[in-house]
Parts: sequence; structure tokens; C-alpha cells
Amino acid sequence: SDGPRIVCAQAGNVNTGAFDPLERIADAAQRHGAWLHVDGAFGLWAAAAPGRAYLAAGAARADSWTTDGHKWLNVPYDSGLVIVRHGPAHRAAMGQAAAYLLRATGEERDGQDWTPEASRRARAVPIYAVLRTLGRRGVADLVERSCRLASRIADRLRNANLQVLNEVVLNQVLVRCEDSAGANVTPRVISEVQSGGVCWCGGTSWAGAPAMRISISNWRTDDADVDRAADAIIAAYRS
Repeated sequence: SDGPRIVCAQAGNVNTGAFDPLERIADAAQRHGAWLHVDGAFGLWAAAAPGRAYLAAGAARADSWTTDGHKWLNVPYDSGLVIVRHGPAHRAAMGQAAAYLLRATGEERDGQDWTPEASRRARAVPIYAVLRTLGRRGVADLVERSCRLASRIADRLRNANLQVLNEVVLNQVLVRCEDSAGANVTPRVISEVQSGGVCWCGGTSWAGAPAMRISISNWRTDDADVDRAADAIIAAYRS
């Protein structure tokens, strides 16, 4: 059909951590002249880790990307990033003009041309500080460790007869809890885990039924933390 086309692909599903086949999607978008956007709230950071970069293969061919700083970089919640390959298109979509707005002169970059917010706090400062502190190797280590710990807790829960619903490829683990009669008791388990205070796991819906969503991204989380969390979840399930 005539008119603009946009394709939205996912790098790291918020429930399962799964990735769309980005190379194939990029091929299709290119053939049909479509704008390819990659939602990489979690998964775009996998590209920084040598052992996980294959998951994000093809993401570099997109026209735009989004990712979150508040997850793996552990910065304040509203620190999202939008990256657009085509500067003029980005500025045309976001630029603002009004008599009372003072414009930058010459080649100076004016922030109000690149974001819908005319007033905002300096969110870029903590992101810059984290990246400068960790460096490429530090970000890679954080991603790899979180993914390894996700596999660790998935194994612990699976061995305790909880249902791990996803292939753990990133830092997300999706769990369902059923009693001996086959009833889904996941909401009760989540409530007990949250009230216990050892860890915090959120609820979600998967295939039309409640599930527990475990996400590991904190820079301080280690093997002992994950084992304590697994123990708390298993105890809540068995109670």
C-alpha cells in the first residue's frame, strides 16, 4: 500500500527477554522501504556483552532505537534513551518554535529540538557518570552476570517443581506456580514473596494466565542474593 511504513521489532521482551529475529526483520523492512524501530528497553544492552551480543545481531541496521537506563544502568526511573539514525527526521518531529523560546545560535545544539520536553532535569548526567565509571568492560560484566544469575534462579525454581515458562536467554525469568490439583496459585505466591521482604517479584499475564516475572539487573546482586530469593519463592510456593 501507499504511504509510510514502520516496523517495530523487540530486543528483549519485558516478560521473557526474548529477541525478534532482527536480521530477517531488517531485510524485510529494507525490501519494502519501511522505517525499522527497535524496542530495546532491556535487550539493547546485550550488544555490549560479547557473550550475548549475538542476540542483538541486526539491531544496528534499524532507523531508531529506544532503551532504558533505569534497568541495567541502575539510574533513576525516568531515564529513557531514544536514538534516531536520521537527524533531520528526528529534529523535524520534535523541534519546537514559539516567540518566547530563545533559540541556540550557529552550530550549537539546542536540546528542545530533540525531545518533546521543553523543561526537564539533567537525566543525562547520571547515565554519563555510570558509563564513564563502568566503561565498556563494566557494562559487559554487569549484563553477563545478570544473565548468569537469571539462569541460576531459573534452575533453582525448576528443580523445586515450579514452572519456568521461558527459555532464559537474558535476565528475565517467567514462572508459574501450580498446586497439586493443577490450580494456578501464582498470585498467592507473589503476594507472600513481596510481603516477606527478601526480594520483590512482580506479576504479569502470560498466555492468558497469571505468572511471576523475575528480573535481575541490580549491580549489587550476587549468587547469595539469588539463592536467598529462590529460597523465599520456593518457601512461599510450598506454604
